[in-house]
Amino acid sequence: MSESDESLRVSDAERDVTLRTLGDHAAVGRLTLDELEERSGRALVAKTRGELAALTTDLPAGGVEAGGSPAMSRDARPKRPVRWMVSIMSGSHRRGRFRAVGSINAVAIMGGDEIDLRDAEIEGGELTLNLFALMGGANIYVPDSVDLDVGGFSLMGGHEEVGRELSPRPGAPLIRIRVYNLMSGATIYRLPPQARGQSLKEARHLAKQAERGQLPAQDERPALG
Repeated sequence: MSESDESLRVSDAERDVTLRTLGDHAAVGRLTLDELEERSGRALVAKTRGELAALTTDLPAGGVEAGGSPAMSRDARPKRPVRWMVSIMSGSHRRGRFRAVGSINAVAIMGGDEIDLRDAEIEGGELTLNLFALMGGANIYVPDSVDLDVGGFSLMGGHEEVGRELSPRPGAPLIRIRVYNLMSGATIYRLPPQARGQSLKEARHLAKQAERGQLPAQDERPALG
């Protein structure tokens, strides 16, 4: 792209093409959930072709074959997806980059789960997280720009959502969380952009600030109280 082309203003249709491209690459594991949402947010406010092009420069052109299947070499072996998390009188933690396909079942019996989906590679753009807890609980962390669907059943327990309730952007990944509690609880943290790269403690603090409408500017590092 020439320098003159980079300065040309973009249309909504061009933004949509970039959003679809980013979604395709996320669906085959090239972008994590947080990376997808960060780049998609920048695509939605991009003004020039150069700004849009910068969002896909590290992604291969034609990286998804016709029909939606990933263009992989014969020797490429995808990472095994996470299917189960079990904690019995202990705790389980899932953080960092991991592959998630279809659904994850998390079982906590007198224990707890910490499940951070920000760096998950969610194939196909949808994930169902089934949480089963007996005298235990779970903390779940998701970007607040995804499409979040929460349901389930609790007896002598419950679940809560902490953070802003935003309308998901068009084409955002869908995360279904199903909570089944007996004398247990689950907390779902909707994390604002300021939480990218932050620790879980800071991310929780920022979600609470977002809920109260007290978020710092994105270039400010939050101070914990």
